Amino acid sequence: MGTASQALNNRPGVLPETRKRVLEAAEALGYRPLRVHAQAALNVVGMLVKHDYGLPLAFNPFFSQVQAGVEQECRAQHLSLMFATIEVDRSNRPLEWPRMVEDNSVDGLLLIGTNIESTAEALRQRLLNKPIVLVDSYARGFPFDSVLIDNVGGATQAVRHLLELGHRHIGLIGSNPESPPDILERRQAYITTLRAHDVEPLYIEDGLMTREAGYEALRCLLRRAPQVTAVFVVNDDTAIGVLHAAQDMGLRIPEDLSIVGFDDIAPASQVRPALTTVRVPKIWLGRLGVRQLIERSRHPDQPQVTLTLATELVVRQSSGPCTR
Repeated sequence: MGTASQALNNRPGVLPETRKRVLEAAEALGYRPLRVHAQAALNVVGMLVKHDYGLPLAFNPFFSQVQAGVEQECRAQHLSLMFATIEVDRSNRPLEWPRMVEDNSVDGLLLIGTNIESTAEALRQRLLNKPIVLVDSYARGFPFDSVLIDNVGGATQAVRHLLELGHRHIGLIGSNPESPPDILERRQAYITTLRAHDVEPLYIEDGLMTREAGYEALRCLLRRAPQVTAVFVVNDDTAIGVLHAAQDMGLRIPEDLSIVGFDDIAPASQVRPALTTVRVPKIWLGRLGVRQLIERSRHPDQPQVTLTLATELVVRQSSGPCTR
């Protein structure tokens, strides 16, 4: 019975001649292969969440919410879920595929927080053309469905907020030319928005997206550009490091320095002063990723789909009018 089930569901590990006999017998008995039924085509969902190579495996307040959304939707849809982390480099490119991919043990795959442009074809071959949906992930040039954040719109909101408060010397912290595509979109939106308002010069402090890197980046930025009165930071964890650095330097927030982050992770509202940030619908990233995976499994020939989720500026106490 196990072999018959595997054959009817087009699972690996069944000899071609055995699969053929099982399908012929099923057809003679009037049964249709389970995979022609929409829901049965997707039974086990694989979820790969990025983990930065060389860093300790720790709780991530952003991706934990995306993962929660995936789990909620899988329960609602009566789907099994397999989870693994995937180590990535500084551009979020995978370094090694975990066993669930190598074993081809899932019916569809959600990739979360990764940039697979250089490895997409190899992944497709490993998964035998099973459905793949990218969640906050990128593979330009490949026909994968995606659920993305409106990075440009969110970053534009953040920079415009600081401009409306009267700031003209606005810094950018948390990105570099080798950053992942989503962060480069936020970086470019900072540049485009300031130039659209004829605000020069730009104050870009290249760095990584960690709390420690944010702390050091602010100190470096203000040493070379003490006229900066506000900073847009590309994610909240880095922004919290910026906030701590400003406080250690004796700066008042927001009177001496306004800070705006991106993501609205839970600690953003818990630090003091609470962080102004761009809210990302993290739970919905996960839930809609599962829904799109189901849709793709039901309609494998439909056009490529990209869902872009809107963001929302959340104004708290870390931003205020320019006083100098």
